[in-house]
Amino acid sequence: MSFLDRLDPKYRLILCDVWGVIHNGVELYPRAGELLRAWREQGRCVLLLTNAPRPEEAVAQQLARLGLPTDCWDAIVSSGEAGIAALNAVGAPVGFIGTAGDREVLEARGVRISSDDAFTDLGCTGLREGQPDPRSYRAELEHVALRGVHMHCLNPDRLVIHAGKPEACAGVLADIFETLGGRVTWYGKPYPAIYEHALKRAGNPPSGHVLAIGDGLQTDILGAARMGIDAVFVTGGIHDGEGLPDDFAREHGLGDWRPVAVVQGLA
Repeated sequence: MSFLDRLDPKYRLILCDVWGVIHNGVELYPRAGELLRAWREQGRCVLLLTNAPRPEEAVAQQLARLGLPTDCWDAIVSSGEAGIAALNAVGAPVGFIGTAGDREVLEARGVRISSDDAFTDLGCTGLREGQPDPRSYRAELEHVALRGVHMHCLNPDRLVIHAGKPEACAGVLADIFETLGGRVTWYGKPYPAIYEHALKRAGNPPSGHVLAIGDGLQTDILGAARMGIDAVFVTGGIHDGEGLPDDFAREHGLGDWRPVAVVQGLA
């Protein structure tokens, strides 16, 4: 039996990442649903904590298409929810970089997308269809940064593995924007707001009763560590089987912190 099959009873809340842990963008990983359901049957609360730039219902629909039953989780907490709220609070049309599908979702939630460049805020959910190279956005981002536009990055992830191939995410564009002097507000892991929201939804359990599971060192694992939450590092996602770097804790000022387990996947 693996570490995940015999979880300590003290972990009453599981914060489980989605892409790279439950699925690879095309299909579910073997046993993912089985484990999630088993934890719920043991009386634990399972929250899916994702940097998806879409609202919770859109994430749920994607999981349903992939075949994950709804009895495998209690709730979904996404970075998209917080970002959408912030874009609506701007009170004026905003710029947008992302897929046509993401734009449709944002507009359905009341976000107004500008038809010209007379905007002060920009929502970024990812790269556009047909423009997969982040470097091709540099001139556009430089122009926007020089105008003092405020970027809202609805997905801090830099990379996901989509059907076995690396795919750049919104976080890469936000990194470029910052190097150009632009201002970015980041929504999602590893930033505290998404964890605070998730913990509140679960009734604010003590941190010692919470376990985070994720495959992103700079998002899932760093965020959990900074929140004082135990974490399981899944190596089979974006890091492609690599272990935890020896200098990870030292590089981030985490003292002697380490994940409670390092596993290949939910198996």
